[in-house]
Amino acid sequence: MTTYLKSNDNQYNFSGDVRIVLPLPPENVEQCRDEMEVYARFMRHLRLVSNGSVNIKVLSAMQFTADLLNDSDAYIAKVLVDLGLRAPRAAFPSDYLDFVDQSAQCDKQEFGMPSKAVQDIVKHWGRIGEEQFTSVRRQSVIIEENDFAET
Repeated sequence: MTTYLKSNDNQYNFSGDVRIVLPLPPENVEQCRDEMEVYARFMRHLRLVSNGSVNIKVLSAMQFTADLLNDSDAYIAKVLVDLGLRAPRAAFPSDYLDFVDQSAQCDKQEFGMPSKAVQDIVKHWGRIGEEQFTSVRRQSVIIEENDFAET
């Protein structure tokens, strides 16, 4: 019996644990045309990416979809996470990781608090052993005027 990846088979298994859960199409396609377009283009391109690393496949499909729809990588990642995409941090663009890390630090009553999808992906990262808030710990480089050499 041959197994094929169908659009409703939304889980990749790696050594027994689920590290990547693919998104599902929106329930109400008529009201969510933009989300359906993102979903369809992402899933179509995901099957075509020839790289062996699933993280790179997911990231590449997101970037391709963003370029095709003339949207940002972070927006495409947000739509896909809202549709149920769960993947390791390496599969997401850095702008989206910054957004998730900053909103996950907000209280539940604060402006900018994390959505249900963001809370779910942070929980997913915890279950698969991903380090939290790595983008927040990144230090910014500050260049001062006296750092430049006179010519």
